[in-house]
Amino acid sequence: MEHNWLDERESRAWRGFHHLRAALTARLARQLNQECGLTEADYAVLVNVSEAPGQRIRSRDLCRALDWERSRLSHQIARMQARGTVERAPCPDDARGFDVVLTAAGAAAITAAAPIHLAAVRHCFVDLLTPEQLDVLGDIADVVTQHLAAEHGEATSDDDTCPTNR
Repeated sequence: MEHNWLDERESRAWRGFHHLRAALTARLARQLNQECGLTEADYAVLVNVSEAPGQRIRSRDLCRALDWERSRLSHQIARMQARGTVERAPCPDDARGFDVVLTAAGAAAITAAAPIHLAAVRHCFVDLLTPEQLDVLGDIADVVTQHLAAEHGEATSDDDTCPTNR
């Protein structure tokens, strides 16, 4: 049986990526929860809904933008609806679907959280890298996500409903 082991350079890059992703995601999630009272999932939904035209988005489009299963989105929306940050509304074009609509409380939550979250992203990530490193990382992200889309049918961040600056 042939093994496709990673060499030292490949292993360092792969393990480093995993550790970076886990540590950074955990740190940003704790900060978001402690300072804003939002989960990562809350924030992701609020960003997408707040950036949608009319602060309203079809649930299927939100699923696609977040790369979530319908059941996950449904449970998340139910929790957020109970807290008053979003509402479900009938979809005008399709009686089978529903739209997710930002409430005044949701707009206030994302307006308050976005600058705090972006400052943490800047502090824990952006400001640590040189412009060249940011360019290389952006190029790496593009190569991998384009491969996943082309070879494996995975969603890419080129979707207009995906957040780019929050």
